[in-house]
Amino acid sequence: MDLGVRWKLHGDGRTPAPGAVVRPDERLSWPRTAGLGAQHVVAMFGASFVAPVLMGLDPNLAIMMSGVATVVFLLATRGSVPSYLGCSLSFVGVAAVIRAQGGSSATVTGAVFVVGGALFLVGLAVRRFGARIIHATMPPIVTGAVVMLIGFNLAPVTASTYWPQDQWTALLVMLVTGLAVVCLRGFWSRIAIFLGLVFGYGISWVFDLVFGKIHSVDASGKLTDHWRLDLSGVGQADWIGLPTLHAPSFEWSAILVALPVVIALVAENAGHVKAVGEMTGDPLDDKLGTAIAADGVGSMLSTAVGGPPNTTYSENIGVMAATRVYSTAAYWAAAGFALLFGVCPKFGAVVAAIPGGVLGGITVILYGMIGLLGAQIWINAGVDLRNPLNLVPAAAGIIIGVGNVSLKFSDTFSLSGIALGTVVVITGYHALRAFAPAHLKTQAPLLDEGTSSYDDAKS
Repeated sequence: MDLGVRWKLHGDGRTPAPGAVVRPDERLSWPRTAGLGAQHVVAMFGASFVAPVLMGLDPNLAIMMSGVATVVFLLATRGSVPSYLGCSLSFVGVAAVIRAQGGSSATVTGAVFVVGGALFLVGLAVRRFGARIIHATMPPIVTGAVVMLIGFNLAPVTASTYWPQDQWTALLVMLVTGLAVVCLRGFWSRIAIFLGLVFGYGISWVFDLVFGKIHSVDASGKLTDHWRLDLSGVGQADWIGLPTLHAPSFEWSAILVALPVVIALVAENAGHVKAVGEMTGDPLDDKLGTAIAADGVGSMLSTAVGGPPNTTYSENIGVMAATRVYSTAAYWAAAGFALLFGVCPKFGAVVAAIPGGVLGGITVILYGMIGLLGAQIWINAGVDLRNPLNLVPAAAGIIIGVGNVSLKFSDTFSLSGIALGTVVVITGYHALRAFAPAHLKTQAPLLDEGTSSYDDAKS
């Protein structure tokens, strides 16, 4: 059985020829491949380490399980889809909601485990019936609206939790991160979040030296005098050790909050597979179902031991585009580095020490970008918001999701925020479509002409 773990040496193994690319089944020399693997880990460092911290989960376990999930993905796709799996930011909002309802880390990982299982089933369905089932149930207006309300639902987290801890550091970090995203080029722009974190660490340390302790709310929400940057945990942490594991706990209220993220993950995977296929020149539409299912399995494995969910990471597409190296060998190297970082508690302590003000500046941009990805889905698909069939369900669902509107069914069961907003968008769109006149029903598919060969092959 071909598992995609054999690679031909590309050229002299040093650098691709002008205009040439290193294909997924090729590699450069092993030292260069290892270097590219390390570069991929750095590219996803900012968001993929911020996400578990924001979710209240162990960053050491997060990086370790991202390596495991990447290995599972590469084996499942037989090395044909070069990808690294990191912690998805789409889950940060649902984690915040679950914790606000009194849920623990076990409750969060239990809910996300179910999402991983649902994603796995969606992947199997796409393998069996083709991408048309995505077109039918989740057209662009629905997918874009759900992604948007997931992102913008996070705004109160930044405003009430992180920003107040150190508003001036947050403002500076926001400005520096924004400048890095806009002004830097190539690989450096792809690690803008990481650069913002480094700057935030540095400026927090300087402010502590110059101004002393800050009088503000701390991470627990108490108004106290405290250091902006507290590295006491780093000195106490061991250099080598396994991260803390815990089993998931399943509660219906938390599961219902988390399930809408499936829609965002399907859209992320579809875009990722399509983008990689266009860059490598190999149609990968027939791998879409496998990629979605593999993401689901990776998330289930991670959350089963207390880690965060994992999904394909867009930052790594940028690295591939900049280097023109699409070798899956580099991703095996990246997975190896991730596993090494995962058994270094001192590294995890450095991540866990990120000052609240730094997270405030980062999340202002990060959460906004998540929300605006929904608008990008609408733009790419040419969604017409002048059409009331598109406008009404999206408008209602987004306001419900962002405003955290609640619908109470009984003393023990209610829907609110992300969950209720998603239900309104999906059911509202399809219900209105059933009664709408024919001229309002013209709608572009979620996945454009790039999926035609996949559907034909499965028909």
